[in-house]
Amino acid sequence: MVVREATMPQLRCLLWPGAAIAALLLAGSIAPAERAAAPAPLGCTVAAAVTDEPRPPCCFQNPRYVGVCQVEPAKDETCSSILEYLNNPQSAGKPYCNSTAIRGGWKIVPCEPKMKTD
Repeated sequence: MVVREATMPQLRCLLWPGAAIAALLLAGSIAPAERAAAPAPLGCTVAAAVTDEPRPPCCFQNPRYVGVCQVEPAKDETCSSILEYLNNPQSAGKPYCNSTAIRGGWKIVPCEPKMKTD
């Protein structure tokens, strides 16, 4: 019986097609994970985000600000993005909360219903 040693290039030629097929089969059997839907931000419902209906206001409090700050979010804004703006020490230029310069310490709070005046 004659035993021949295979050289590395010969082994690559023999193993490469099988490895490629195995990789394709493995890739085809793994389905991408589905992303969980993110919950709607406070003060913004899915229906309001999709349609042109007026969006509910966002309310914020800060120990250094008197009262509750109520903001009507624009089409491209969410309560979370407004909160991020209010807590960013580098932000300036938007008229939120009577154009306050207070940055940091803001939190989202439930908006109180407005009292009707007759």
